[in-house]
Amino acid sequence: MKKWIVVILLLVFPFTSFSVEANGAEVYIALGDSLAAGQTPNRSIDTGYTDLIAQELKKSQQLAYYSKALAFPGYTTADVLKTVRTKESKELLKNASIVTISAGANDLLRLVQLNAANGSISYKQIQVNYALNMVRKNMEAIVKEVQVTAPNAKIYVLGYYFSYPHLRETQKVGIRKELNALHSILKTEAEANGAIYVSVEEDFSNKEKELLPNVSDVHPTMEGYRLMANAFFKKYNANLQVNPKELPAPNPLTFEQILNSQKEKAETPVSRVEGLDRYLSLTELRPLI
Repeated sequence: MKKWIVVILLLVFPFTSFSVEANGAEVYIALGDSLAAGQTPNRSIDTGYTDLIAQELKKSQQLAYYSKALAFPGYTTADVLKTVRTKESKELLKNASIVTISAGANDLLRLVQLNAANGSISYKQIQVNYALNMVRKNMEAIVKEVQVTAPNAKIYVLGYYFSYPHLRETQKVGIRKELNALHSILKTEAEANGAIYVSVEEDFSNKEKELLPNVSDVHPTMEGYRLMANAFFKKYNANLQVNPKELPAPNPLTFEQILNSQKEKAETPVSRVEGLDRYLSLTELRPLI
């Protein structure tokens, strides 16, 4: 793994080793891309579906520990696989009883060129086919790696919603086909390897424009994240659901704010981290998850 990725992770979501008494409480570790991290439609980090899952588990006194230190915007399945193989990640995962994985969309969406002004997209089919095949291989490897590292964990692989509701109707057909292929791959690989697939597209159906309000961005509102959390609970425990009134007040932080906060806490100068500027400068042409 590139060193800068690990550095950013430790700065943004620092973690320490821990032990948990065998009292039935859950140890929840979130893996994946910006949906797992809680990215907003305006390129900041706030409460996401993983936070809402943890909040509901804590409310019902079922949570011992939660971390999303292993989730970062822009991660592909290859990045997640590299992450779970690191010594630091293995230390964090070893006590996990719940692991959620959001990965695969960036393998596809980084190949998509979006023109938000006229509601069109373009991509090369050969590249997309190759990327989807890599998702197939990497997701199998990710699940198996987590199973070895966290033998007591239930693993949940989350699907995605339709990411481009603001396109012209004629432009939606092709990318919907590719996203459906992605969902099928994630479901197949999760279930074939002993994980649980969580579909979210039905919950977003016919509400995508409202839940993804930024025409130049593919990230949902907090209400969208609530629907994702509840889709998880349908598989985990249907008696648990996040009520709209339980959503916290928005408290978005930009990556600059998060990084500066960690600098101040550390009380040591931190040099410019390669890669962070690249993420912050992403244009509407490549809205990564």
